[in-house]
Amino acid sequence: MTLSAHRQAGARGRWLRAPQAVWRLLRVLLHVLAGLHTVLLRFPRLGTEQREMQVQAWASRLLQVLGIALQVRGTPVPLGPALLVSNHISWLDIVVLHASRHCRFVSKSEVRRWPLIGALASAAGTLFIERASRRDAMRVVHDMSDSLKRGDVLAVFPEGTTGDGLQVLPFHANLLQAAVSAAAPVQPVALKFVTAAGGQRSLAPCYVGDDTLVGSLWRTLTSEPIVAVVHYGELQHALGRDRRNWALDLHQQVSRLAE
Repeated sequence: MTLSAHRQAGARGRWLRAPQAVWRLLRVLLHVLAGLHTVLLRFPRLGTEQREMQVQAWASRLLQVLGIALQVRGTPVPLGPALLVSNHISWLDIVVLHASRHCRFVSKSEVRRWPLIGALASAAGTLFIERASRRDAMRVVHDMSDSLKRGDVLAVFPEGTTGDGLQVLPFHANLLQAAVSAAAPVQPVALKFVTAAGGQRSLAPCYVGDDTLVGSLWRTLTSEPIVAVVHYGELQHALGRDRRNWALDLHQQVSRLAE
C-alpha cells in the first residue's frame, strides 16, 4: 500500500480517535515544557552521566505519552566509542533511539532554530551540520572524530533524508569518515513502526515529502496503537574498507535488520 493510500484508509478511524488525541497532544506539550525546564534549571548542576540518564528517561516518557510502545531487538553497544548508523523515517526516530540507548546525534542545523525542540536537541549534545556546506561537513566530521576518540556514542542517519520505511534509501558515506579516522566501531540500527494489533507496518509517523511536523504528529496521535521497533545489529570495524565501501555494507545490514 502506498503512503497516500494508507493515509486515506485510516482517515475514518483517525476522526474517531481525535478526542483522545487532543488530550494526548496537551500532555505532549506539557512534557516538552517540563523537559525545557529541566534543561534550563537542572542540567547546569548535573554531570554528563546524569544528563544522559535524564535525556533517556525523558524520551521514554514521551513515547508513553504518545501511546507508542518500544521494542528493542539485539543489544545496543554498552560503551563508547561507537557510531550508530540508522535508517530515517520520522522526527520520532531521535526520540526512539534516545529511549533505547542515549547517544549524541548529528542533525541538520535548522533543528537548532526550531522552537523548544532546538533547545532540547542542543542540551542533549547534538552536533549540528550545515548540509549545503562542504566546509561545514568537514568540520563536523572532525568534531565527530574527536568525540569518538573521547569515548562518545554518536548516531547518524546516512540516508540524508527521511523515507517511508518500506525500503532503505542509499547511504551517503561522508560522515562515516569520522569512524574511519577514529578507528571506532559502527553499529547498524534499523527502525520501523508497526501496528500493535497485527504487526503490520504503520506509515502514520512518516515525515516525508510535503509532510509537516504538526501533520505527522497529529497522524501519530490519531492512529491505532503503534510499536516502535529498534533492531541493533553487530558491531563492525572498518577492516581496511574506505567509507564508501563500508557504507554499502552497512546499507545491506540495515536493510536486512529492517525487514
